[in-house]
Amino acid sequence: MKVKNVIVTGGCGFIGSEVVKRLLAKGYRVRVVDNLSKPESSIKEGYEFIKGDLTDKKVALETFGGMDICINLAAKIGGIGYFHKYPATILSENNKIYSATFEAAVANKLQRMVYVSSSMVFESAKRFPSRESDVAKTYPPVTSYGFSKLIGEQYCRAFWDEHKLPYSICRPFNAYGINEFPGDEVGYAHVIPDLVKKILTGQYPLELLGDGSQIRCFTHISDLADGIIAVSESEKAVNEDFNIADPRPVRMSQLARLLWKVSGQTKALKIQYVSGFEFDIKKRIPDIRKIKKIIGWQTKVPLETGLKEVVSWLKHTV
Repeated sequence: MKVKNVIVTGGCGFIGSEVVKRLLAKGYRVRVVDNLSKPESSIKEGYEFIKGDLTDKKVALETFGGMDICINLAAKIGGIGYFHKYPATILSENNKIYSATFEAAVANKLQRMVYVSSSMVFESAKRFPSRESDVAKTYPPVTSYGFSKLIGEQYCRAFWDEHKLPYSICRPFNAYGINEFPGDEVGYAHVIPDLVKKILTGQYPLELLGDGSQIRCFTHISDLADGIIAVSESEKAVNEDFNIADPRPVRMSQLARLLWKVSGQTKALKIQYVSGFEFDIKKRIPDIRKIKKIIGWQTKVPLETGLKEVVSWLKHTV
């Protein structure tokens, strides 16, 4: 299968922008469709851009024409605070996006749908590290966002069963890096930019949601984008799902200490634990052996190196 033309939905977002940049560097012709709903969204040079709302089936049908594959990143997304405030909007809008984009892919005879899911499908997991095959054995996610991403995975399988639309599922775990801004309210963005903003604006003691024992695996945006592209390029990835992650677990209290250190703070860190959100999942740890074995992909950027980049970048923005 020779792929030249790639449509990236949500290609002006945090993950999408990095995926697009790396696709262009590899010589692909890229079309980006984005509604520019995020304040930090911006249009770059080198690709065809279409501003459009992909909940509209007509927009999806028209913009998918002439493409070979779709890397489908368009979704309502934010931090844990955002998930709690807009659960109905997230569920409704994301389902509309899936219906429109998958139907457009079939109508335009795309060679593959590369659906970017989320580690949040593992919200109810009891086995760690969690394998791809555990999704089918795990209770559904408790948040509307996690549930909506799981629904998107079912779209992949259903559209293959009925329409023979080949697919690949990518599950990123906790992407971080430059170009992700902190939110105006705590929890609207992800934890790393939120904590860096607090540190750089002098908050002391440093407030941490929950008790600090929550465990996550943080994956640098460059590694994540490379993983998504590697999956999209591999014939072995057709009709398969992959966890894409740095598998090293980090507690939130440990993350706070690392950020305190790399931001150059001289006084001793003092943490004040504050009440978290209802659905603050305690643990998400992936098993990444499948993508290493089938695709040959693994992460390259150490967490401390990536955090230094983020702190340095945010010093000029907050």
